[in-house]
Amino acid sequence: MTRKILVLTTLILGVIITSCSSDDGPPTANLQLETIGLQPLIGGTTYQGWLIVDGQPKPTEKFTNPAGTINFNMLVSDLEDATQFVLTIEPVGDNDNIPSAAKILTGNFTGTAAPLDFESVVTDLSVTSGQFFLATPTDDVADNDEFGVWFMDGASAPGLNLPDLASGWKYEGWVDFGNKIVSTGTFSNEEVTDDGNFFKGSGGTVPGFPGEDFLIIPSQIPLTGITFPASVLSKRVFITVEPFQDNDPAPFFIEPLSATAGITTGPENPVVMISNTAIPSGRVTRPNL
Repeated sequence: MTRKILVLTTLILGVIITSCSSDDGPPTANLQLETIGLQPLIGGTTYQGWLIVDGQPKPTEKFTNPAGTINFNMLVSDLEDATQFVLTIEPVGDNDNIPSAAKILTGNFTGTAAPLDFESVVTDLSVTSGQFFLATPTDDVADNDEFGVWFMDGASAPGLNLPDLASGWKYEGWVDFGNKIVSTGTFSNEEVTDDGNFFKGSGGTVPGFPGEDFLIIPSQIPLTGITFPASVLSKRVFITVEPFQDNDPAPFFIEPLSATAGITTGPENPVVMISNTAIPSGRVTRPNL
């Protein structure tokens, strides 16, 4: 009798243990991400990785600090079947679990690893150049050219030489006034007016190139920490590559061109910008399953 009870008890325990194991869900393993040149995101945007499995994105956890090695717990089946990895910039308030258009790194798996590059999903920034001058063409005042900056070569030619960007990205001009960094507007083509010109004057014309006159703050723009008109003399002027749908008003960290304005104005006194070719890269590694 005692022997039968022992056997029955063993069988019941076996059923319980089997049942618990099946409740643990499908097996998972770690995907490791290492990057170079990515900066922490502090304005509410996040990084998010995506394994591409049969053409469908499988998300990792979001993160904001790319330092060191980051581990993502993923389904073993997805790790085995993934052919590609993509890293995106997800906008402030994102909760749709769909990759944004701002893909910043990507790579295809060969065996257990995928080297990640910037050029194939954003652009090649190895050759860029630019210049600007100080002027205020949007008003009819003759002696206030220190309050505007225009990315032009003379009166009728573009001052920037920048490659085309992939979907999800735009260029943006900026002036660092010390207490405040203010955008001159975003643009995709250096030969057309940008989407800024919020601070322009009256009585003049807006050139058909990127730039901005910092003359008047409209009442609908809550800009504090700077007094208008704002002089660009001796101020740092730079261009960034922006995930333009990120809802973050601060400059992104990829900065292909920059220069410090001088103390002279007008198209006859251009400032040549310094090119910065630094771009991020990385690598993801999956276990040898």
